[in-house]
Amino acid sequence: MPTLIQQIKNRLNQLSEAEKRVGRYITRYPELVPNMTSKDLSNKTDVSEATVVRFCKSIGAANFKTFKLTLAKELPLSKEDLTDFSSLKKNDAPYDLFCKVTQLNKQAIESTSLSLERKQFEKAVRHLKEADKIIFFGVGGSAIAAMDGSYKFSRLGYHSMMIPDFHQAAATTPFLSPASVFVAISMSGKTKDVLQLAQLVKNKGAHVIAITNAAQSPLLKMADIQLCTPAVEQDFRIGSIASTMTQLNIVDALYLSVFHLSSDHLIEQYREAREAVIKFRR
Repeated sequence: MPTLIQQIKNRLNQLSEAEKRVGRYITRYPELVPNMTSKDLSNKTDVSEATVVRFCKSIGAANFKTFKLTLAKELPLSKEDLTDFSSLKKNDAPYDLFCKVTQLNKQAIESTSLSLERKQFEKAVRHLKEADKIIFFGVGGSAIAAMDGSYKFSRLGYHSMMIPDFHQAAATTPFLSPASVFVAISMSGKTKDVLQLAQLVKNKGAHVIAITNAAQSPLLKMADIQLCTPAVEQDFRIGSIASTMTQLNIVDALYLSVFHLSSDHLIEQYREAREAVIKFRR
């Protein structure tokens, strides 16, 4: 299937002159567009905002926002891939590699703002705030973000857990309610344990929040709430944590958002917990 940029190039001659200006700009500077508003793009190409919208529909996107999201998913995170086995063949000095890894992880986190939809994130925060139970689940590297989420939300007083064993996690699903939330974390969105648990949760009427890549993820289609992470690693990789960084970033933002909404009655409990930790510190 051709990329969005290739589709634009293929259809360029079929567009109006004004739409062609939009298309040429996007194919020349695709990395700038996801951070633009429709007004920004109209100013850059000297056309009306209505022309920008018509251009998006001509390419097959419902609106400019959908167009930007699709484009952002296709843009390469970095010109240099450090996450697959080819990186082991390069003669980088250790400190040089440290600098490259730091830059890659920074880019991964910054790219999340392009792949994540605001309405979906705010919906996730609302459901988590009102949840009676929260189950975080992930396998492999995604288990790190799941453990972090469980720990943080338990500090807010929620019945929050991360159960690493699939069968034990499945045994908890009969006790879920429509007010419960299952946070399914998977880079590929294809992990069978995660998909099967998500289906069990949906059968109970509980909400499924997916933190997963947007491209070709079965989990994304199954979820009630979709928190998309950018594609920053190949599926066959050496264990770099770029994708985990994006997952942790989303979990942290969810935690702080719920904390912010509940802070009036949590400050005193936090002070008590802090005093207890200091008292028993060894």
